[in-house]
Amino acid sequence: MPPDSTVISGGCRCGSVRYRAGEAPLHSMICHCQSCRRSAGAPLVSWVTFRANCVEFHGIRRIYPSSPGVERSFCPACGTPLSYTHADRPEHIDVLTCTLDTPEAYPPQNDSWLEDDLPWMRAEVAATRPGYRQFRTDGPPGESDD
Repeated sequence: MPPDSTVISGGCRCGSVRYRAGEAPLHSMICHCQSCRRSAGAPLVSWVTFRANCVEFHGIRRIYPSSPGVERSFCPACGTPLSYTHADRPEHIDVLTCTLDTPEAYPPQNDSWLEDDLPWMRAEVAATRPGYRQFRTDGPPGESDD
């Protein structure tokens, strides 16, 4: 890992699982998909994306396949959701922004999966960041279809 000035750290609520990333994140975003919402028990989930080979976890985390090609991890002691990986992009790992020690340093750059957003969240999201019906790689920003 690089010197501490470039190390980004985080972990679960109880401290049983910690992680460190030795590089700046590649991207930050908010996801509105039903899978993320159900996994976190929240109306939306914020993520920070890192290169997978620069993130190192310490402690025991549980990994489970939440949908085809997707693995999520959490702390088995306190239940904090921690990470997301997808078989289509194994070079990346997403960690939940609010598991970072300094989540305020990584504001979201866009909203994704607005086609799944909760109707009562639309006013909160409208016009604050670029938004995408699904993945941000699917094309230019657009509004959710009602």
